[in-house]
Amino acid sequence: MPGRQSPLAGRDVFVVEGTRTPFGRSHPEKGWFRHTHPNDLLGAVYRDLVGRAGIAPSVVEDLVVGCTAPFGEQSRNIARNAWLQEGYPPEVPAVVLDRRCGSAQTASEMGAALIASGVHDVVIAGGVEHMGHVPMNAPATISELYGEPWTARMWEQYDFVNQGESAELIADRWDLSREEMDEFAARSHRLAVAAAQDGRCDDEVIPWKLDGEVRTGDQTVRPGTTTESLAGLKTVFRSEGGRITAGSSSPICDGASGVLLASGAAVAEHGLTPRARILDQTTVGVDPVIMLTGPIPATHRILERTGLSIADIDLFEVNEAFSSVVLAWQRELEPDPDRVNVNGGAIALGHPVGATGGRLLSTAVAELARRDAELALVTMCCGGGLGTATLLERV
Repeated sequence: MPGRQSPLAGRDVFVVEGTRTPFGRSHPEKGWFRHTHPNDLLGAVYRDLVGRAGIAPSVVEDLVVGCTAPFGEQSRNIARNAWLQEGYPPEVPAVVLDRRCGSAQTASEMGAALIASGVHDVVIAGGVEHMGHVPMNAPATISELYGEPWTARMWEQYDFVNQGESAELIADRWDLSREEMDEFAARSHRLAVAAAQDGRCDDEVIPWKLDGEVRTGDQTVRPGTTTESLAGLKTVFRSEGGRITAGSSSPICDGASGVLLASGAAVAEHGLTPRARILDQTTVGVDPVIMLTGPIPATHRILERTGLSIADIDLFEVNEAFSSVVLAWQRELEPDPDRVNVNGGAIALGHPVGATGGRLLSTAVAELARRDAELALVTMCCGGGLGTATLLERV
């Protein structure tokens, strides 16, 4: 059981299970989930979590789910719709939230807060994003019908840019070379391929039957990716002087993820086996133009609150929205790089934005057990200038 003092007030919160679907490319002809409704992706996560834990669905007291584009197929509370579609009890409530790329991680933080405060004892938190059916950037017709999110007053204060340009600004500020970022991207694929071959992803990925085959990996992982092969790609966000390519960016894809959270009382009552305790969690805001630097102050805050040093953390899952995000974080925090994204990251595995946080948490929990390690930190950058961080302690 846990031995460290948590700065969080209230009851202990345990991660009992973590799971996700495979991640498929958002491609209209070749994408694995091109014919799959996002309800089905999230519903599969619900089924797997309930089945693994061996509990009745009625034991779940709330569903907290992240989704960055809750319109179209993902509208009208997809967290609730996917639950009802599975035939589960309508008495279980649900909510959908949007904290950009950190949505699923924030869902887990809010689920944990509900348990720590005594409101609930068992919560499923997660995320879903079908970026093929519901694009991350709203089509022009949506803006024409419903208006723009940024007003003239906001534009007077901030010269907003897209996330790719933000990644370029980070490369500028930390003087990151194209070669350094390509090597980091190649590493992501290399580690992801090795993890899949060793079966290290089997504990967290739901086998999915597609086109007569059972998929247990992710569609965007590219074996044989090297720094040399990535060097041939064109930059995509700056026509001149750019360093970010499709290869050093996370691919757009589809998927869902989730974790089952429980109080100590629920663990005892239902005979659950806790896998990790949420030791601390935080969210920060940063400059909304450079936007993707949030993991740096979020990590600093976790270390300050817990009195830990970066060397005390055994594993890090830092979302690979772009190579520059993780490399800048490494420059500032100076962790052991061999502890960072040890099974590859979003550059290889994909980044269904509203779901990725659940994937990172599930990976961290599984890897802590595999390594018989104690502490893992999960942190993400988020569009709009936000950063999330969760510190997990294996139990």
